[in-house]
Amino acid sequence: MKMEETTIRLNQKTKEDLDQFKQYKSESYDELVRKLIYLARKCEKEPKLSQKAILEIKEARERIKKGEFYTEEEAKKILGL
Repeated sequence: MKMEETTIRLNQKTKEDLDQFKQYKSESYDELVRKLIYLARKCEKEPKLSQKAILEIKEARERIKKGEFYTEEEAKKILGL
């Protein structure tokens, strides 16, 4: 099935706010919006679990920004894979 693309207009401040949620520079806005939709739906279904998940995501992003993570190769070495 071919995905149809469209263009949407955003206020500059909205775009800047969305940019703050990006996990990596080349992450597309489509990926970002899909993640936000997923989180919004999750919050509706399981609000307590979702709040915990959102906090964990924020903490993980902070660790990534600080460089506190293992590469795939490092993790394989540690796990002996």
